[in-house]
Amino acid sequence: MSYVLDTSVTMAWLFEDEANPRTERLLDALREEQAWVPSLWYYEVGNVLAVAERRGRIKEAQARHFTELLRSLPIYVDETESAEVWDGALTLARTQLLSVYDAAYLDLAMKSGLPLATLDNALKNSADKLGVELA
Repeated sequence: MSYVLDTSVTMAWLFEDEANPRTERLLDALREEQAWVPSLWYYEVGNVLAVAERRGRIKEAQARHFTELLRSLPIYVDETESAEVWDGALTLARTQLLSVYDAAYLDLAMKSGLPLATLDNALKNSADKLGVELA
């Protein structure tokens, strides 16, 4: 199953206390399928890693190893133009009361017709209201 991957699921692959059978199943699915992300995913993952290092939750070597793992996975970036983001994600952020960042994942799932993989409750609720399948 191909799906839109958000940062909450991605980081559950690193932090054992955030992992669950669903997040593990989504990681396993990448052996045969692919995930799609908006370009901001790289910044969000990088920010979580930087903060985790600063707080002593992980070491730099763990962050490097994790980014190598992510690079090896079939994760593809949607190259939506900036103006399209304003039309899609910004509108969803307004109507669903989400951050534009979270709305970018929902927008990508809606445009691609792919299920959305998230652990974020507000994002799950918005996806449900809009008829977007969850992975």
